[in-house]
This record gives sequence, C-alpha cells and structure tokens, in this order.
Amino acid sequence: MSGDPFDVLMAAADPAAVVVTTALEGVRAGCLVGFHSQSSMSPQQYCVWLSKANHTYRVGLRADHFAVHVLTADDLALAERFGTRTGEEGDKFEGLAVDLDEQGVPLIGQCPHRFVMHRLSVLDDGGDHVCVTGRVRSASTAGAFAPLRLSDIVHLKPGRPSDGHAVRP
Repeated sequence: MSGDPFDVLMAAADPAAVVVTTALEGVRAGCLVGFHSQSSMSPQQYCVWLSKANHTYRVGLRADHFAVHVLTADDLALAERFGTRTGEEGDKFEGLAVDLDEQGVPLIGQCPHRFVMHRLSVLDDGGDHVCVTGRVRSASTAGAFAPLRLSDIVHLKPGRPSDGHAVRP
C-alpha cells in the first residue's frame, strides 16, 4: 500500500467484498466490487460503483435489476473468479449453481447473503467507475457470517484494469 493519506484512510475502512450480478436480454454479467455502500435507510437504497472498463458495466447500463452478493471469508475462490476474469473472454457463471430471480438476475447459489435492487439512477461523474443507485427489493441471509474483506483480496489482479481505456457501450 502507498503512503498516500487517502489510501491509508480507505484501507482502514476495509469494506466487505461483494459480487454484483445482472442480466439483460439473456446476457449474464457479474463482477467483484469493492466500492459500495448503503445510501438510504427509508426507503432502503444502495449504491455500487462499476468499473467503466468491464463487461458488467456495459450490461448494467441498460439493466434494471442487480443482485449484490456479500462474500464470506470462505469465498476467496469466488472473488478470484469474478475479480480476475473478464466477461468478454468467458462465462464467469459456468459450473456454478445459479438461479434466476423473477427479473432474470443471476443469483449465485453458494452466496446466501445477498439482496436484489431495482436501479433508480446511474451517475457518471467522470471517474473510472459509475455509480448505480438502487432500491432494495428483497434481501436474504443464512445468519451471522464473517465477510471477506477488501484487505483479503488486494493481491488479485483484475481481469481488465480500470485505469485502462473504458470500453464503449
């Protein structure tokens, strides 16, 4: 980690790692996300920031629903799958137990700690990520768990670096 004060502060926050999934016109997409936060208590709303350089961003620009899967400490292999591969080169869902909700959003079977949100807005403020805000439609959990933290996955090399060119939708 660098000695940059902002980097130090963000490392201290150490959020849970999540996998965000969506689908549009039969195309499934999913990626590992480190930037995410609850944005309203009533109504329940949540924000995820998607890298402009990845497949999930392009699918998500037109999708209405997203699932946010909160990873547990035992889900490192899933973080590697969704964080180090690119959707342009293969199906990240292949070999996984995946159900589709009533909106067609892929729900990863081994991730019972998740919620589904309906997209309200998309904000592109010029950075390398886009903010998707959604209203929580449903949530489920299998009880208490230890989350996989961002500090647990800093060694992963992204399937497509976010500082590269953004793929045009």
